[in-house]
Amino acid sequence: MFWKKTRVRTLFFLGIIFLCGFVRVIYAFWSLGSNAEIQWYGEHRVTGYISAEPDIRQDGVRYSVTPKEGSIKGKIYVPYDQYPVFHYGDVVDVRCGRLEKPEPIEDFRYDMYLARFGISYICRSPEIKKIGEGGGYKLFVNIFSFKDQVADRVNRLWHEPYAGFMAGLLYGYRGGLGSLNELFAKTGVTHIIAISGYNITIVATILITLCIHLCVPRKRAFYFVVTGIVFFVLFTGASASVVRAGIMGVLVLFAQQRGRRRNIHSVLICTVMIMVVHNPLVLLWDAGFQLSFLATVGLLYIAPIIEQKVCWLPRSFGLRESFSSTISAILVTLPLILFQFGRLSVVAPVVNMLILCTIPFIMLLGFFGVVVSFVSYPLAKIISWVAWFGMEYVVLVVQFFSSLPFSYVDVHIPLVFVFFCYVGGFFFYQKIKK
Repeated sequence: MFWKKTRVRTLFFLGIIFLCGFVRVIYAFWSLGSNAEIQWYGEHRVTGYISAEPDIRQDGVRYSVTPKEGSIKGKIYVPYDQYPVFHYGDVVDVRCGRLEKPEPIEDFRYDMYLARFGISYICRSPEIKKIGEGGGYKLFVNIFSFKDQVADRVNRLWHEPYAGFMAGLLYGYRGGLGSLNELFAKTGVTHIIAISGYNITIVATILITLCIHLCVPRKRAFYFVVTGIVFFVLFTGASASVVRAGIMGVLVLFAQQRGRRRNIHSVLICTVMIMVVHNPLVLLWDAGFQLSFLATVGLLYIAPIIEQKVCWLPRSFGLRESFSSTISAILVTLPLILFQFGRLSVVAPVVNMLILCTIPFIMLLGFFGVVVSFVSYPLAKIISWVAWFGMEYVVLVVQFFSSLPFSYVDVHIPLVFVFFCYVGGFFFYQKIKK
């Protein structure tokens, strides 16, 4: 009789889920190592392989090295010079002037920021020597090798900062943008150059449109689109943020295309649970994960309501949909953005409306330009000129609005205010939904 009560069964299963989650979090911290490994501090030499795509920046390259010795738990973060160049899968001998645990920087939990990537140590004053190959997965070795060829084509077709802009659109690279990074941040459009659900949705939409024009049956078209998105995710490096963007982007796209919003909240919750089980640290220390989830919630639940309220906006050029999506994403993510970054872009809604409609065409032209460059460079150069006009338009819009004295304001809110914002927003949504 006691077990037959629904409340008892619910509490029991919630307790099991909580216990499993607690064990998973403990294991995640254990796998990073502990301060008990103090004997590894100071000068140290380690052999391992480069286990992630090198993070190339203007001031150097950041490598993630997985040690082969079982005595060190977790990866090692190795900031290094631009040259010599090492690649994913290279087996390297790393000599660290000092091997240390990452520490928080003021209010920024830098240690947990690295921990979500599985990084436990930082190698200071490193010396790296390549001693072999064959580390990592062969699939990623081939993908990153092909990606290097694509990057070379992009750099030949466009000059900076447009090469960096196109690289950001096609595969999420942000190292060549320079001062444009700050301008994009001020105007609230950084998401267009960071592979997000928006970029994934563009890719999926292009593939679906292609299938429609080729009269591909719906079932085959579904597998074709999924395969294309999987390849795109792998091509960009298959980092946690890109995988998350792929899942979230596809979720939003198919919810909009098929109109199946009835059970979409269950799919969203299951997706988030899978991500958190895989890496529990993203729940608290990955702002990208949090913002991606909130933006998806906004697109699924808030955007349709806003679209009904702005029926006076024309549908041509996707203006109404763009406005609804932009406002919904901004509204839902704003409290967390103010808490995490302390910056409010006043011009973000206007700038997003002005440029988002051009991004799919720029991406498509960039893609065709790169593909054609493997066959005919002169023809690819003509395509790149057309794409340049689109990028120049985006840059001019961003430069103009970022130069305005009121383009952004510094506003920081406490965590408790964020909590009340989302609780209040939930009840307000329940009220207007009725």
